[in-house]
Amino acid sequence: MPETFKIEPGSVQETLIIPLYGRKLCAEVFPSLYTDKSAKEVCSHIDYDFAEMDKQAKSSFWRFGALEAAMRQLDMEWEIRDYLFSHPNAAVVNMGCGLDQTGRACDNGTCLIYNVDLPDIIEAREELCPAFERELNIAGDLNDFTWMDGIDGSNGAVFFAAGVFCYLTFDQAKALAAKLAVRFPGGKLVFDIFGRLGKKLMRKTFKNFGMENFDDCLSVEDISEVEGWVPTARVSSRGYMLGYHDMDDPAVTCLHRFLARRCDGAVKMRIVRMDFA
Repeated sequence: MPETFKIEPGSVQETLIIPLYGRKLCAEVFPSLYTDKSAKEVCSHIDYDFAEMDKQAKSSFWRFGALEAAMRQLDMEWEIRDYLFSHPNAAVVNMGCGLDQTGRACDNGTCLIYNVDLPDIIEAREELCPAFERELNIAGDLNDFTWMDGIDGSNGAVFFAAGVFCYLTFDQAKALAAKLAVRFPGGKLVFDIFGRLGKKLMRKTFKNFGMENFDDCLSVEDISEVEGWVPTARVSSRGYMLGYHDMDDPAVTCLHRFLARRCDGAVKMRIVRMDFA
């Protein structure tokens, strides 16, 4: 790992900072709930001004944002380990990986780990957390399905996307799921979604990413809207915040639990699982 890796404000690589900092913050504030030593280590090697984030991190709402990021990762880890239990040599594929280390966190010693993202992001990843044995970083656009050629799914494959599908259109998400089902029969796809209210709440984030046409981005009011994507797949969903874990940590406040219930309820934040036939 380099002594420092400079990330310029306004660059594509800057999009890595918020989720990475959120995981670092959550590991510090909610240590009995979430552990992520890699986030703190990677942050220490990034040349970037974290001063504003450090200031905001004292806010209960900012800490809840970090808690959201952590719960999503824990949900993904649960689904990955569930698949690896019956497919120990499977491919574990992190779509839109950023600097996330979920694949490594779930490593059972025999699975294959793949991280897929845009070239600029993979460049930063190679510098800050280079691939090890049984791990491969793939530079590519998720909507250009040629990246799938690099995946060895002969022993099964579990694909997961954390905070990614919300930036796709309905048609793009549907096409991606359908292609994965054809290319990797017996595989599994896991991703997070939210409803129309969630998309409104994300408006500022979308605009910060230069996405003025965010109205086209995916939102799902009812899981039945997803079930038709792959007619042969078995589709299920759980609440994002409380569907897998009870957030058992003394630092989780009553406000956090109230907001978590609202996220799973009114905002319709869900983890979707597709089991391909």
